Amino acid sequence: MRQYVTLQDERQKIPLMMQLVASFDYIVVETEHEALVLERNLIGQYHPYFNVDLKDDKSYPFIAITKSDLFPAIKYTRERHKPGTRYFGPYTDSRAARETIDTLRKVIPICSASCAEWRRCRRIVESHKGEEDIVNMICAQNGRPCFDYHVGRGPGACVGAISPADYAKNVKRVERFLSGHRKDVVDELTSEMTEAAETLDFERAARVKRRLEVIRGLDDRQQVVFPSSVDIDVIGFYREETISAACVFVVREGRTVRTCEFILDKGLDVDEEELQSGFLKRYYDETADIPAEINLSVELEDAEALGEWLAGKRERSCHLHRPQRGEKHRLLDMASKNARHALMRYMMRTGYADDRTNQALLELESALALPAPPLRIECFDISTLHGTFTVASMVVFTNGRADKGQYRRFKIQAELDEANDFVSMSEVLGRRYAPERMADERFGSRPDLLVVDGGKPQLTAAIKQLEALGLDIPVCGLAKADEEVFVPWDETPVVLPTGSASLYLIKQVRDESHRFAITFHRELRDKAMTVSVLDDVPGVGPTRKRAIMRHFGSMKRLRAASEQEIAEVRGVPADVAKAVHEALVAWNAERAQASASRSEN
Repeated sequence: MRQYVTLQDERQKIPLMMQLVASFDYIVVETEHEALVLERNLIGQYHPYFNVDLKDDKSYPFIAITKSDLFPAIKYTRERHKPGTRYFGPYTDSRAARETIDTLRKVIPICSASCAEWRRCRRIVESHKGEEDIVNMICAQNGRPCFDYHVGRGPGACVGAISPADYAKNVKRVERFLSGHRKDVVDELTSEMTEAAETLDFERAARVKRRLEVIRGLDDRQQVVFPSSVDIDVIGFYREETISAACVFVVREGRTVRTCEFILDKGLDVDEEELQSGFLKRYYDETADIPAEINLSVELEDAEALGEWLAGKRERSCHLHRPQRGEKHRLLDMASKNARHALMRYMMRTGYADDRTNQALLELESALALPAPPLRIECFDISTLHGTFTVASMVVFTNGRADKGQYRRFKIQAELDEANDFVSMSEVLGRRYAPERMADERFGSRPDLLVVDGGKPQLTAAIKQLEALGLDIPVCGLAKADEEVFVPWDETPVVLPTGSASLYLIKQVRDESHRFAITFHRELRDKAMTVSVLDDVPGVGPTRKRAIMRHFGSMKRLRAASEQEIAEVRGVPADVAKAVHEALVAWNAERAQASASRSEN
């Protein structure tokens, strides 16, 4: 800590980090292993900005088994991890995760968490906890078997066709299958097929044989990398300036069963050891699939503590290894090459390496006296019609590119008699930067630059709101008229050079914010006006209005519907459909005329 406070640590991120530190506290623990566990818990709770993290980690899918249920079900999920559920993954290909579930249920019948009959069965079990004959209890509820049971993918727990003990055997097989230990599953199914044939139960033997063929077909598509049956993860890394990538080869029983690629954030001044250690903590904190050995390209200083932590999660030993030669070294080199390709694809897709974008960020840093290039820019705009349907938009640009997954929109709650950008801007910034929102990972991280669409009044509103919240975030306002940039520390606006990369970028941010705000404003206005049009149609009451809106799903589809399509709505007779269509045609014509008038003006 002394190195941080006295700035003896030469990494560039340390001064930036210390600018945000108001105080610090510490907790004394007895061992390095305890410190590591505590660190993971605190990182999971607070998501510190400067830690190595996975980009868009919320989007990575998992396969989950609801272990806390009497009849656990399998599901594809992106949820945050819940107690009582075991997760396998993450998968970087959502289709691969779904196909794995589909293949698995062909081999081992298990309930799907999305099945309505399974959910009914779970409610019965929960309402009769502690009662012994639960199977008969389920049968007595007069349920019907689900479709999966009829096609052999469900075991029939929903109708009491399987006991909890037999179902538990299936769940164990599923867990071994997902952990990559398919040989155990093959051996069990082979024994089951032989036993069925010996007892002349040829129908069951044929059913098990088909399941074995599915597994063997899956094995044929997977590359054999080791002649022996080993379980290891091979993790390769590649870095480019402040961004990195990791590739994980998941090897089970000598076969590569899964390849996962990740883009890593916060690479600023992080050395190779810190990068790899940080990724290991983040990755294995989220998965239950931990092998006996993990191969890396560097020796980690905290390898012993990491090994103890992983062994505790795995309940068996786990070793970190740096291979120097042989097949493991070859596979590690291949993983590193895959990480490089993943990073290059990401950089080309997002424009991360675009020289003009980098130039724009550096120009903004200099012109606006920022402490660092604004890698994350948030921009807010207000859209209203004389104080009605007032909304605000928040757009985010990350590394100079629109990050649409981070966009947010707000309905202004203040009651306004007329347009008041000052009040509206104060409200939206107060909501966005409230402490609970700042802690909400759905809103991403703290911006490096806040832009408000407008001049001095909007900038003043933003400054006052940030001061009230005790936040020190660089902020500027961009006026539409002369493309002048207003800053808090100078009465004279900053004029960015015409044609410069920085002016182009900040205008792009402002225009995107305006587009997003006005689109939302028009959606709300058109929805209200369309509903009011239906209010004036004879024969259309609340029930029919709901039926019409539910049928078409959106205002756009309803406005484009023909008379015949409206007549297809349940409960809407032909004469009412005709009246609705005529009203919509008239309203569309008025709307087009009004739009043309605005364009002329």
